[in-house]
Order: sequence, then C-alpha cells, then structure tokens
Amino acid sequence: MSSRTLPLLFINLGGEMLYILDQRLRAQNIPADKAKKVMNDIITTMFNKKFLEELFKPQELYSKEALRTVFDRLAHASIMRLNQASMDKLYDLMTMAFKYQVLLCPRPRDILLVTFNHMDAIRGFVKDTPCILAQVDETYQQLMEMYTLLPSGQFQLVRQTLLIFFQDMHIRVSIFLKDKVQNSNGRFVLPISGPVPHGTQIPGSIRMYSCTGEETGRLQFRNGGNYTAAVCEGSFELFGDRVTKLGTNMYSVCRPVETHIAGTSKHSAQHAKVNLAPNPLAKEELNLLAKLMGGLEVHKAGGNAESGFRVNLFATDEEEEEALISRPDELSYGFINIQATKDQTANAELAKIMGEFSGSRESPERSPSDCSKGDDLLAMMDGL
Repeated sequence: MSSRTLPLLFINLGGEMLYILDQRLRAQNIPADKAKKVMNDIITTMFNKKFLEELFKPQELYSKEALRTVFDRLAHASIMRLNQASMDKLYDLMTMAFKYQVLLCPRPRDILLVTFNHMDAIRGFVKDTPCILAQVDETYQQLMEMYTLLPSGQFQLVRQTLLIFFQDMHIRVSIFLKDKVQNSNGRFVLPISGPVPHGTQIPGSIRMYSCTGEETGRLQFRNGGNYTAAVCEGSFELFGDRVTKLGTNMYSVCRPVETHIAGTSKHSAQHAKVNLAPNPLAKEELNLLAKLMGGLEVHKAGGNAESGFRVNLFATDEEEEEALISRPDELSYGFINIQATKDQTANAELAKIMGEFSGSRESPERSPSDCSKGDDLLAMMDGL
C-alpha cells in the first residue's frame, strides 16, 4: 500500500465531481452568478492551503465511508444542496469514472497525467478568479514536487492501492454501457490492442535465466491482442484516445447518465457494508452535539439574504424520489435525537466521550501512530 495515494485520489475524484456539477447546473438553468459561486466555493474549499497541507502528508487512504463523508461535505460547501439520492448518484459517477481512467492507464505513471488533465479543467473553471486560480496553481506545484521524481515502482504501488480501493465497486453507468466499455455486471471492458508503454516489450515471450543471469531458453505464447511497440517516451499521441482523453470532461456533451448497483440485493448489501465499525460519522455527530450544547454557532445555508437551491442529478424529481425510496437501508446514515441543554454534567460527560475520539482517524484501518495531532481532514473542512 502506498502512503502517497490520497492526494491523487482526492483531486481526481474532486475533478470528476466538478465536471458533473457543472453539467447539472447548466442543465437545470441555474443562473450564471449562482452557478459560478457554487463552483468557486467548492474549489476554494477543495484547494484550501491548510487542508492540502494535511492532505499531502504521507498517510494511508481513508476508508470508503470516511472518504464519502469528505465529499459529501465538499459538495455542500456552497449554497447548493443535494438530497441523499442525488449525492449517492454523484459519488457513484465520480468513483466509476476515475476507476475506469486508472484501468486504462498504459503505465502506472500515467495516473499523474490524468491528474494534470483534471487540474487543467479545474483551472478553467476559475480562470476569471485570480485568488482561487492561485490556490489551484499552488496545488499544481505541490503535485509536481511530490510526484514527478517518484520512481516507477512507487507509481506501481499507487496504482495498486487505487485498484484495491475500487475493486468492490461495480456500479453500472449508462454512458459506459452505451459506449460498450462496461458489461451488464458493472465490470469494465479493457482494450487488448494498441501501443505498449515506452520501455516495455510486446507481450508474448517467456524467458528463462540461469543463476548467473544468462538467458537459457525462450517460449512464445499468444497474447490475445494486437499490440505495437512504442516509438519514443513521454508522448501522449502514442496511446491515442486512451490517454489524451483520460481525466477530461466526458459530460461536456449533455447526455443523461444513470447509475445502478450491479448484482443482487445481497451484493448491494455487501457494496454498502464496506466498513461497518467504527462509524466515521461518530465524531461529526459529537461535534454537532457540542455545538448544540453551547459550542460554535452553526450557520445554515439560506439563513441569510442569499438563499440556497437544490440540484437534482436525476432527469426528474420523480426519479430522484424513486431512487431515494429504493435506496438500500445499509446506505442510510443513522440519526440520534439529543437534548440540547447547558447542563454542566452533560458537558463534562460529552468532553469525556469526545476525548476518546481525539487523536484517532475516521478510518479503522489506521494505527494510533498514523494519527495527526492537529485537526483531521473532516474537522478541518468544518472550519472552512
């Protein structure tokens, strides 16, 4: 597992989220000033300096549930609101699009090129806002410093870590199904032809070596594809559409996009229960409780002169309601009813409970030694 995967995962998923939201804002004829504010607010939060400092620290990936919580908060960092069904669809589209891009990379290092494509598109969204553009450019520089000199073996670990993260996600997306790049079971159809990456040979040979390193034999086998050798290194044109379009906006042409969890209801339950304990929302709920009991003031969108608005990722409100009703129970977050009082005993008990969460990450896969002494990504996003 690579400890340098989280920034790439976050930025690429964030890029896909911005593509989708931009398309939906235009499709629903949201006024240009409100749409621009939504995009600017989300990008400002996404590329906040302190947030990125925490993000770029070497660390293991968050659990699927914790990462979903991060993007839930990021999507609601502006006056726009999504209901639960639309947020589910948004996250499914984000994850499946980036999964497909990772699978199509001819070599692990090309994941960085996909990331740069996303960054270029994000720069385009804020090209008229210099202060936000400066945040994006600073992140661009951080990516260059961290990843351009990373050896190929480390990129292979990054790719392997991403594939492990995505391996149980088989959401069917209508665009992929229509383009015949995804099967009915949600698995992708990968090409078996075209140029191989620079520095690699066309598959089809098995070589045997002696203990001294001398080649002692060679066997040939059918590779099942139509591969060609690369001409030179570093050229996007070598791989045609397989790399030049990875990370670009596939929603630039308005097409209806539907998502479905592949498999039976049992598989859906398994898809939902990727991480059961502990609940990464526990700290969020305790923070809310602290606010209600006399802590920080909670500001709601719509509570000021600039009212919020709702965005629907479905074609109609009826489809969104049907998706919400048919949503598996395992995907629903629970709610707790609490008594908001100023009682000192309750405050002391709350402080004791919250102390048990301090210094621990939302992801149960981390050891205590991996924990940051400062705010975690979720708590930091609350303060932005």
